[in-house]
Amino acid sequence: MRFKLGCSLAYEVKSPTTFIFNVEVAQLRSLDIISEALTLTPDPGRRVYVHPDLKNRYLGVTAQEGALSLEYNAEVALSVTRADPATIRETPVAELPLDILPFLLPSRFVSSDRLTPFAQAEFGALPQGHERVNAICNWIHDHIAYQRGASDSETTADETLLKRAGVCRDFAHLGTAFCRALGIPARFVSCYAYGLVPRDFHAVFEAYLDGRWWLFDATRQAHLDGLVRIGVGRDAAEIAFSTPFGTMEPTGMEIRIDRADGGPEPAQRTVDAISTETPAPNAGAV
Repeated sequence: MRFKLGCSLAYEVKSPTTFIFNVEVAQLRSLDIISEALTLTPDPGRRVYVHPDLKNRYLGVTAQEGALSLEYNAEVALSVTRADPATIRETPVAELPLDILPFLLPSRFVSSDRLTPFAQAEFGALPQGHERVNAICNWIHDHIAYQRGASDSETTADETLLKRAGVCRDFAHLGTAFCRALGIPARFVSCYAYGLVPRDFHAVFEAYLDGRWWLFDATRQAHLDGLVRIGVGRDAAEIAFSTPFGTMEPTGMEIRIDRADGGPEPAQRTVDAISTETPAPNAGAV
């Protein structure tokens, strides 16, 4: 499916500030970037970096005092792989590629070590495979309230479990933590999300099952086959859409994603297992 997407960000810079932005769509084989443009006003010069494995795209800008705005627009064609969830098994740790190890371990916001007893008691006896990870998503959806303002940028997965409330970032961290606690590699994903209301940057997670990374969204608020990836990482700290080093104040943000043909949103959402990567011989295969 083709999408037109993008974002508008605005800041009032109080002192010289370096921004690291991660808003451009990832350079995946499954994602054909038909056109794109990123405009900075003013444009103080930019540095760019593409992660060689994960394909995250980072933009570095050092802005002086005053207003700064970023405008990003792209048209992309997204191809997804579909499968019957019942056919997708878990990969034993002994068979995992070793470079996937970071996605099995605790990280800053994914406190999987603290959640292991709970995850084992709640999900350890379930049949292994895609359906177990989907059961984790169902549990989060049913037991964690989606509540804006219930968390902040420092909230960890175990804190979300205790508060029983959060937003997409917290749902993704908790799903990632439960998977890692069960020996399933999982990673945090930022994306443009077709069907999400209100429109915003969205957070979901991927689990490594049967030699491939599969998408999961515990919020159930967007089309799983309409998630256009921006970045992946151990948790949100690695792929924030904006990481500023200095004094500034956000003054505006708008996120956009629509079908390029202007067609209506599908009435039903897929129940297929969805992947946007080719079979993964290692952590960063695309």
